[in-house]
Amino acid sequence: MSTVLVVDDDAAIRTVVAQALRRAGHDVTSADSIAQLERALAVSLPDVIVTDVVLPDGDGIDHVRSVAARFPLLPIIVLSAQNTLTTAVRAAEVGAYEYLPKPFDLDVLTRAVAGALARGGMIGEDALADEDRALPLIGRSAAMQDVYRIIARVVSNDLTVLISGESGTGKELVARAIHDLGPRNAAPFVAINMAAIPRELIEADLFGHERGAFTGAATRNAGRFEQAAGGTLFLDEIGDMPMEAQTRLLRVLQSGEFTSVGGARTIRVDVRIVAATNRDLNAQVAAGQFREDLFYRLNVVPIALPALRERRQDIALLARHFLDHAAIQGLPRRQLGSDALTELGAHDWPGNVRELENLMRRLAVLARDEVIGADAIRAMIGTQAIIGEPVDIEIGHAVRAMIERIARDNPAALDDGTLYDRVIGEVERPLIEAMLARHGQNQLRAARAMGINRNTLRKRLDTLGIDIGGTALDGDRAEERERR
Repeated sequence: MSTVLVVDDDAAIRTVVAQALRRAGHDVTSADSIAQLERALAVSLPDVIVTDVVLPDGDGIDHVRSVAARFPLLPIIVLSAQNTLTTAVRAAEVGAYEYLPKPFDLDVLTRAVAGALARGGMIGEDALADEDRALPLIGRSAAMQDVYRIIARVVSNDLTVLISGESGTGKELVARAIHDLGPRNAAPFVAINMAAIPRELIEADLFGHERGAFTGAATRNAGRFEQAAGGTLFLDEIGDMPMEAQTRLLRVLQSGEFTSVGGARTIRVDVRIVAATNRDLNAQVAAGQFREDLFYRLNVVPIALPALRERRQDIALLARHFLDHAAIQGLPRRQLGSDALTELGAHDWPGNVRELENLMRRLAVLARDEVIGADAIRAMIGTQAIIGEPVDIEIGHAVRAMIERIARDNPAALDDGTLYDRVIGEVERPLIEAMLARHGQNQLRAARAMGINRNTLRKRLDTLGIDIGGTALDGDRAEERERR
C-alpha cells in the first residue's frame, strides 16, 4: 500500500484530504507544520507528499526545494490558496510534481497522487533568475490556474507554443511571461503581428532583405528572426499569414535556416517560437486556408486563453489592478463601489481584458467621484476613446475592437489615410466567405445579395485568394442558363 504524507495547518483540510486518499486505497499520515514534516521524514519516507504553501513555521514551497534536493525521486504535490502565476512557477522551479490551487477538487487531487505514484519525476528543474519578478498575468479563476500550470511547465524548455483566444484576452502577455521566466530572458523578445503587415512585405519582415532586393531597399535590413537571435520570436495572429509565407515559415521551422529576400547566404539563428491566433486554425486547415503541417509544427504545446466572460470571478481583481496601475502612472486614484463591481460582473466584455483596462483608464480620468458607482459604469461602459459613442449591437463591438487593435499595432494608422482600407481589408474576406457559404458558393447569388456586380466579386475573389472550386462556377453557369 502506498503512503501519502499530507501537510497542512488546517485540520479540516487534512481530514478531508486524508479521507479521500484512504478511500482511494492509500495509507495517509498528517503533519501541520514543517517541523512535523521533518519529524515524519526522519521516521519513514512516504511515497508522495501533499503540502500547503503557507505553514506556521515557514514557506512550504521553499521547503519543497530542500526536500527535493535530499529525496529527488520523491514526488511532491503543492496546494495553495495563493493562486497566482508566481506560485505555479515557483512550485515548478523548486521541483514540485504538481501544483493545485485551492479550492481543489478531491478527484483531481486523487488522480494527481495516482499519477505521481505511476510516473514519479518533477515538472520543473531550472531555477528562475529572479523569483520576485513582477508578472503581468492576473487571475485566480480555475481557467487561469490551468493556464498558469501550462506556463510553469514550458518556461524551462524550448517547445513551440501556440496560444489561442479571442482578441483582448492577453495572448502577448502569456508569450512575454514564457520568455521572461525562461532561460532566454536576457535575449530579445521580438513580436510581429501577421495581420498588420502587407502580404507582399511579410517575407522581408520575417527574414530580412538585401540591398537592392526590391525597389526602395537601399540598405540591408535584418528580419525578425535575426533580431530575435537567442531569444523568443512571437508570431501574433498567425492565422492571417498568407499561404506562400506559411510555406517558407514551415521550411525555417524544420531546418532552422533561411535566406533573406534577395540574398544567397544561408542564415541560421537560434530562436524560440511562440505563436498566437484568435482564429480557429483547425477550421482553417479544413478549409485549405492554413497548412496542416505548419499547424502541427506550431501546436506542440497549446494554451487556450479564456474569454473574460468565462472567468467573471477575476473581473474585480483585474479592475482594481488597472485602477492602481493608472494611479501609479499619475492619473487620479479611484476606488470601485460594490454596485460598480456588480455592474462590471454583469457585462459580457466582447473586448475582453483589454476592454476592461481601457474602461478603467477612462474612468480614472473622467469619473466625477473618487468612489466609482454603477451609474458611472453604465454611462461609460462600451465606449471607446478613439471611436466615440457606443453602438449597441455585436458588430459595433467587433469594429471598435478592430480599430483599437489597428491603433495599438500602428498608431499612425489613425491619421495616415490608411484606416478605411485597413478596416475594409479585415471585414471584406469574412463577409464574402459568409455570403458564399449562405448561397452554396454560388457567385451570382452571393454578389446579388451583397449588391455588387458578379465581375466585381470575381475580381475580389482573385485578389483575396479565395478559392471556391469548380462546382461553384458550374452553379453560376447553370443559373445563367436558367435565366436565359
